[in-house]
Amino acid sequence: MNMKKIHRGGAPVGYLNELGDIESSAVLYFRLWCDGPESQQDVYNDFSTVLGHLLGRKSVKSLEKISQLFADHGRRPLMRHDVECKCLGADEACFANLIGAAAEGEREDAMLFATLLVNPDFSPWVVALAQNFGLALKKICSYKYNTLTLTPDIKPDGSTIH
Repeated sequence: MNMKKIHRGGAPVGYLNELGDIESSAVLYFRLWCDGPESQQDVYNDFSTVLGHLLGRKSVKSLEKISQLFADHGRRPLMRHDVECKCLGADEACFANLIGAAAEGEREDAMLFATLLVNPDFSPWVVALAQNFGLALKKICSYKYNTLTLTPDIKPDGSTIH
C-alpha cells in the first residue's frame, strides 16, 4: 500500500489560462514572490513601472504581508506550483479568487476565501491587504493590455500539464 502523503493544496484543479487577468496575475506574482529576493525585485519593478515608486511599493508590501500571514497563520503550508507551470493548484485557485473578489469589492466572498487559507482571526486583515493588491493588479492589467509596453504576457496559452 502506498502511504505517500497527499498535499491537496497542490493538486491541479485547472490551468492558469482559464483564469481572468487579475486572478492569473495574482497567482504568477505570488509564485514569483515565493521564489526569493531576485524574483521579488522583478515583482517590485513591474509594480513600480506602472504605478510609480510609492504606490508600487505599497502594493508589493501588501503581497509581502499576505505571504507572511499565510506563513505565520495559515491553516497549513500553502502549496504552489513552479512559476513556469501552466497548472493551477487548489491553494492557488483559492488565492486567485480571494484577490479577484477583494479587487471587485466583494468583501463577503473574499472573507470566505481568506478563512480557507488562514486562521479566521486574521481573515479581515488578509482581505484588506488583498484588496490593495488586487486593485493594483487591476491597474497593471489595464495598463499592460492597453499599451503593450510591459514584458510579454507570461500567462500560458496552451493547456498542457507541467
